[in-house]
Amino acid sequence: MARDTTDQTPLSSVSELSSYLEVGARPKDKFRIGTEHEKFAFFRADNSPVPYSGDASISALLKGMQAKLGWEPIMDGDNIIGLGEQSGQGAISIEPGGQFELSGAPLENIHETCKESNQHLAILKEIAEPMGIGFLGLGGSPKWSFNETPRMPKSRYGIMTNYMPKVGKQGLDMMYRTCTIQVNLDFSSEEDMARKMRVSMKLQYLATALFASSPFTEGKPNGLLSWRGDIWRDTDNQRAGVLPFVFKPDFGFNDYVEWALDVPMYFIVRDGKYRDCTNITFRQFMNGALKGEITDWEPTMGDWINHLSTLFPDVRLKRFLEMRGADGGPWRRICALPAFWVGLLYDDTALADAEKLTAEWTFEDVVAMRDAVPAKGLDAQIRGRSVLEASREVLAISKAGLKSRARLNGEGQDESIFLQPLEEVLAKKTTMAQDMLALFNGRWNGSVEPVFEEYQY
Repeated sequence: MARDTTDQTPLSSVSELSSYLEVGARPKDKFRIGTEHEKFAFFRADNSPVPYSGDASISALLKGMQAKLGWEPIMDGDNIIGLGEQSGQGAISIEPGGQFELSGAPLENIHETCKESNQHLAILKEIAEPMGIGFLGLGGSPKWSFNETPRMPKSRYGIMTNYMPKVGKQGLDMMYRTCTIQVNLDFSSEEDMARKMRVSMKLQYLATALFASSPFTEGKPNGLLSWRGDIWRDTDNQRAGVLPFVFKPDFGFNDYVEWALDVPMYFIVRDGKYRDCTNITFRQFMNGALKGEITDWEPTMGDWINHLSTLFPDVRLKRFLEMRGADGGPWRRICALPAFWVGLLYDDTALADAEKLTAEWTFEDVVAMRDAVPAKGLDAQIRGRSVLEASREVLAISKAGLKSRARLNGEGQDESIFLQPLEEVLAKKTTMAQDMLALFNGRWNGSVEPVFEEYQY
C-alpha cells in the first residue's frame, strides 16, 4: 500500500463497514488486473544493502523516479516514502527494509502488465545504474542479517516493528527480509467474491510452491524452499493465514467484517501523526475505546480502510481480492503470477473447474498443505496427492481460462504465453529455490554472492 488514507467520513454502524466492501463489485467487462512486485536494492560493488539516506540511496532513487515520472511524492514528515501517479492509477512505495515496490495500475490484460513492469524496471535501472545500485528478484533476503538490513523512516513501520515480536517469532523477518509478487483482482457481486476467495484461498499454496525462491538466509541454505512462506506461519496469526469462515458455503462480506473487527489495530492517523492503537481491536475502537484519551476519538472510514490494509490473510479482501501467497522472483515471474490467477478466476468455465477440483479440500487439508509447502515445495501433499500433481491440473485450468479470454498481443498471442515459467517448473519438477540450491552446491562453490549477479533484474 502506497499511502494511508485520511477519509474523514464518520462511522456510526457496522453495516457501513460491509457496505464499503460491497461497493467494490463491478461488471465483468470492467474487471482489471493490478500487479505489485517488490525487489531488494543492493550495491553492485559488494552486494551490500542500500540505506535510506545519501547520494546513492532509497530516497535518492525515489527522488530520481519522481523527477523522471512527474508523480506526486508521498511524504511521512520530511521523508519521501513513495510516489503516487496523479490519477491514483499506480504507486511506488518502500517496504520496511528498503524493498522497492511498484503497485501497478489497474490494467485490462497481462500484456499491459508486462509492458508496465518493463517500463518501470527500465526507468529504475536508468536512475540506479549511476549510483551503482542493482535489484534482486527473490522471495527472501539471501545474505544480510536483520541488523545489517536498513530501516525505512515510515511511521506505520515503527509501530509494527515494536508490535511484531509480541505476537509472533518471524514478524520482523516478514517486514524487513521478504519480497513478493501479488495481483489484485475484481469481483462482480458478493457471491462472485465468495467463490473467488474460497478457490484462491485453497490454491494459494500451490502458488507458494510454484514461486518458491527463498532458500537462503544470511549466506547459507535455510532448509526451506520458501523461507517467506514459512515466515508467514508465525508472524501475527490473529491477522494472517487461512481464514476458516471462507470455507463456509454462505460466506459473505459480513463474515470478513466480523473477523476484522476483532483483530487488534496498528494505528490511527490524526493531524498527520500516527497513534499506536495495538492495544485495542477495531470493535473496541467503534465502541469508544479512545474516548477521553484523544479529542477526535470517533472512528472514520479512513480508519477502517487503513485497518483493512493491516490485515494479512493469504487472500485479502478490500474492494478487490489480493493474492498474497507467492515469493518474489525475476522479471518473467512478475507476469506469470497475475497470469496464473487471472486464468483461474476471470473465466467462468475455469473458475467452475477450479471449484470442482478443490470441492473436497477442507480447511484442515489446506492448513496442512500450507504448513508443508515451505519445506517440501512441490512434494507437499493435498488429500493424498502431491502439490506437483495438483499444480499440473490447476495450471491446465488456468491456461484454458487465459486462452478462452483471448486477449491477444500484436503477434496474435494470448495471455497463456506468460505461464511458461510455471510450465518449466512443472516439466523439470524443481522450483527456482531448488535450482539455486543446486548452483550453491555446484558452480557457486557454497557462496550466495553469485545470486546477486544471476538473479538480478
